[in-house]
Amino acid sequence: MPAHILVAEDQTDIRDLLVMNLRGAGYEVEAVADGAAALASQAEQRSDLLILDLGLPKMHGLEVLKRLRSRGSALPVLILTAADSVDQRVKGLDLGADDYMAKPFSLQELEARVRAL
Repeated sequence: MPAHILVAEDQTDIRDLLVMNLRGAGYEVEAVADGAAALASQAEQRSDLLILDLGLPKMHGLEVLKRLRSRGSALPVLILTAADSVDQRVKGLDLGADDYMAKPFSLQELEARVRAL
């Protein structure tokens, strides 16, 4: 059974690109456009990985991450965002993210990081 990846990304073009490429790599992929939907989806279905944008509507990505970790979730989280200051990276990792990539990004590198997680 292929791994299930939840993609939380509000930019339609990036979300569609991620879904297309990850499905092409053999993963089951679900995509949502806001933080509240990401949190709700994870409550209903257990994913194997969450690719999480930070600047999401309805609930910021860091809040999604905080709530997941407060529930005791060990779900691997890869933050994929344009917010790429050192402070942002440290904050995301300190809150429990497993990896962090800045936009723009390489699909080849993203797929390698997904395999690693």
